[in-house]
Amino acid sequence: MTHPRTLTFSTNYNFRDVGGYAGSDGRAVRWRRLFRSDSLHRLKGDDLQTFGELGVRTVIDLRRVHEVERHGRVPEADGLAYHNLVIEHVDWESVPEPAGLPHERWLADRYLNFAEDGRAGLAAALKLIADPQAAPVVVHCMAGKDRTGVVCALTLALLGVSDGDIADDYALTEASMASLTTYLQRTSPDVMHDKYHMFNCPKDAMLLFLADLRARHGSVGAYVRDIGVTPEQVAALRDHLLED
Repeated sequence: MTHPRTLTFSTNYNFRDVGGYAGSDGRAVRWRRLFRSDSLHRLKGDDLQTFGELGVRTVIDLRRVHEVERHGRVPEADGLAYHNLVIEHVDWESVPEPAGLPHERWLADRYLNFAEDGRAGLAAALKLIADPQAAPVVVHCMAGKDRTGVVCALTLALLGVSDGDIADDYALTEASMASLTTYLQRTSPDVMHDKYHMFNCPKDAMLLFLADLRARHGSVGAYVRDIGVTPEQVAALRDHLLED
């Protein structure tokens, strides 16, 4: 059974299911087990009902504390566990793009910084996603593009999804950015000031990140072991996120 990949909400702009991709041993990634999204603090009314009907048990919020304090978090609900698993990173405003450097190279370097400075948050997120009792899980940050993109890329790579499909999934965010940036320009213009380039999603950025991560650590599996995710947890991830 297949499902729509993109789910439509009136106040969320980048909510997607990561199921359906071909994984290890010819097994596809299960639908309706792992979702990715932009920030969920805006959910209310009919949107909140639609969200509830998905049966989500766990929300993984990757934003930093000051982002949560400023914007809020997903509304509380019975049976919904909320985890703020911060991915530490260098502030992007402090890393200007050098003239002539391809934007995808600059983005890939930011994702490599997530993989190093954000080890604790990434490990905690992957361990939760690996727990079948936590599913269905939705993982989100502010736009659902960068921090969320890295967590989903690592998860899909561990499931045996090809780099091409992982990059295609990442690039799907591009279509959602116009509506999200319009909303942010209206409600939080300071968030958008001189940052429109940060909402681009070139596939090559994800491909470069995955290639560089393997060059540093040998494989995605070796990287997650380095940050504390056990082989047993990776096996559990595959058992419940890949179809029989």
